[in-house]
This record gives sequence, C-alpha cells and structure tokens, in this order.
Amino acid sequence: MAKTVDAVICGAGIAGAAAAYHLAVRQGLRDLAIVDPLPPLSLTSDKSTECYRNWWPGPDDTMVRLMNRSIDLLEALETTSGGRVHLNRRGYAYVTADSVRAANLERSAREIAALGGGDLRVHCGAPDDPAYPPPATHGFDPALTGADLLLGRAGIRQRYPFLADDVVALLHTRRCGWLSAQQLGMVLLDGAREAGARLVRGRVVAVSTPGGKVSGVEIEGDQGRERLATACLVNAAGPHAREVGALAGVDLPLVNELHGKVTFDDYLGIVPRDLPLMIWCDPQELSWSEDERRSLAADPKLAWLVAPLPAGVHFRPEGGEGSTRLLLLWAYHLEACQPTFPARFDPVYPDVVVRGVTRMVPALGAYLERGMRKPFVDGGYYCKTRENRLLVGPTSVGGFHLLCGLSGYGIMASLGAAEVLGAYIDGSPLPSYARELTLARYHDPEYLARLPEIGAGQL
Repeated sequence: MAKTVDAVICGAGIAGAAAAYHLAVRQGLRDLAIVDPLPPLSLTSDKSTECYRNWWPGPDDTMVRLMNRSIDLLEALETTSGGRVHLNRRGYAYVTADSVRAANLERSAREIAALGGGDLRVHCGAPDDPAYPPPATHGFDPALTGADLLLGRAGIRQRYPFLADDVVALLHTRRCGWLSAQQLGMVLLDGAREAGARLVRGRVVAVSTPGGKVSGVEIEGDQGRERLATACLVNAAGPHAREVGALAGVDLPLVNELHGKVTFDDYLGIVPRDLPLMIWCDPQELSWSEDERRSLAADPKLAWLVAPLPAGVHFRPEGGEGSTRLLLLWAYHLEACQPTFPARFDPVYPDVVVRGVTRMVPALGAYLERGMRKPFVDGGYYCKTRENRLLVGPTSVGGFHLLCGLSGYGIMASLGAAEVLGAYIDGSPLPSYARELTLARYHDPEYLARLPEIGAGQL
C-alpha cells in the first residue's frame, strides 16, 4: 500500500531545500518527502558563484521586488542561524572603459533605482568622497543599498589601482554580495527535517494524474520502486525540470546552458581580498602574439578565439582569511544543450577566462608569462526560460506546482520564490509580482507583447 504524504518535492538542490523549509517550517506541513537520486545540493546548487543581488533590469519591477524580498529572508536566516550562511554585502562592481557604455550604465542604474533597487549616488573624481563607503569584508550593513557610480579615471584608480588605466566608470551596486551555498542549503534542510520532512533517495519516474490532478508518484531507488500517494507535487528538479514536467504531461518552456567557473590561485597577490564582484562590461578581443593569432585563425575549430567576444567576464575573491583563490567566470558561449553529468568543459576555457580578465586587471597577465598553477574548472547548468524569469506556481494539472527555471540565480531567489510557492499551495495572499512568474503568463497576450522588452538580467 502506498504511503501518503502531504507533498512530494522533486529535487534536493537549493530550490527543493527552500521549498521544503518554507512548507515545513513556515507553513507547518509536517509530512514532506524530498526526492532526489543524489545527495542534497550536489548537482548544480554548489556550482555557482554563490552571489546575490537586488539589481535587476525592467521593464517592470518584478525581479527587483522578488529579489528584495528574497534578500530580506536571507538576511533574517543569517541572523537567526547565528551567521551560518556567511552572508556579506560587498556588492557588484560593473566596470567599463567605454564612455558610451558609461552613459548607458548611468541610464540603466537610474531605471533600476526607480524600480526599487535603491538610490543612485554619482561621484565625479573625488577619491576620498566619504559618501562612497568601502565594502565591509564580512557581514552586511542593512543601510547599505542602492548604487554608487564612480566617474573619472583618477577617482576610480585611487580606489581600485589594479584596474586598467582606461577605465572611465565603475557602478558599485550595494545590496549585493555572496554567501555559502552549501551552508544555506544545510540550514534549510536541517530546519525542514527537524519539522518533519524526510529525504528519499531515488528518482521520480512516474506521476499519476487521474482526472487532471496529481494523486501520487512512483520513485525508483536502490531498493526498487516505491509509490507515494500525494495531492501535491513540487517540481524543483533544476536542469531536469523539463523531464519531470513531461511526466505530469506539462511541457515546460525551459532550456539548459552550461556555465563554467575557474578557481584560480592568485599566488602573487595581485588583487586585494576585500573586493566586490568585479564585472567587465565591454566586449573584447583576446590578446595574442602575432604568431598565435595567425595559428588560431587558420584552425576552423579555434578561429573564434581571435574574434570579438562578449562582455561579462567577472571574478571575485574566494575563501577565508589567508586564501589566495579567485573565482573567474565568463559565459562567452551560451548555446542551449542537453545536460550531461559530469559536465564537460572546453579544454581552453581556463586560459580564455584568464586572458579575458587581464583586460580588466592587466597585472594578471603575469600568470600568462610565468605560468598558472593548474586552475580547477567546475560549473553547472542554468535552466532558464526565454526571458530568464523563473517559473513558480500552479500548472494546468491540479496539485502540480513549479519552482524551477531559476537559471543562475537560484541561490539568491530561492527563499522568495519558495514563499510564493507556499502562498499558492495554501491559498495565502500573493504578492503582485507572482502572476509574472507563473507558467500561465505565456497565455497572457499582454505579457507576450512585453516579452521583447524584458531584459535577460543575467548580470
């Protein structure tokens, strides 16, 4: 006879952990099953930069409001857990050497500030301006919000002397930073299990939907098949979300992109350790010798290395006191793909990313001459919708709910998204932005008309 549970959560990544925590701890559902064939937080949730931000483009305030709420919940959890999540608020620094792009940064910043991102403060060449406080290495100051736009080479170089000489603008967004994804996940899972949730090792292989409503799932694990009877199934399956949707007869508009990260040893101590996340906003061509350039251009498989590459290479310090590690990332190829595990990365990826970062921090070029200690490459899949907004809430199948499509922002959005999910499940009042995140939005002519205006919001 099938065991009956209040809800089944498919996926034990950060989205599933957040869903379990919210439903069990905050809404009092005591009999939850979190189903995953792998150990918790081991597929993609530990593969990110572990960053968060409330700085999101429009055209509306949907993502800003969701992220502000989610960060509220993250900060509360950091406080009640005694600092287990290791949340900081060092910010993101968007850097450009292009005067036109600098003007665009300011225009975009004013738009995001108006959407609820916080006030924009402009600093023109005053390196000792007390209105521009440096980021704290540890912890977070709740009053530090909005963004600071630094204009003028002298002031920027005074604060960030390692940057390229031609940098003309730096936008430092403040309600942003990073945390420990593993610690966040364990705080959520520990709380959920203390409230009655349990982990089930296995894979959901079938969903029963008689009369268009969920009645149960079949799980295949080491001990064979098990059936759980339930009227509530949450799809938090990350890169496998589309497959789980198909089991319930729901086609989800999701694709996967592979994103890598490079753990790099800055053993020469070229950049400071108290930095924000540093992001280069300009497209660039990699620096090669003439012989290298000719050789690469002659190889059809490598000729792309001498072509212009997109903006967005970024890095941040990684590790605690005494660490010399940096995390480097650059999503220069964004083709949709079928996820494979373990993920396979282009062998040239570490070298390309390091070369890309040297445009922003020229002194890092020393490693190209002296040799790098072997970088470690890791990463995971961004499961995303076409406009890069998540899916949360009900579907056309009764009791089948979504918490997926969180792309590369699952760490920062999971708590706020789980709260929306919980409101749908128990009938609580919904925030106004919830309707913009449901699968039903793709049947709304007004939303479809706005789709071309919605920015991808990746960084």
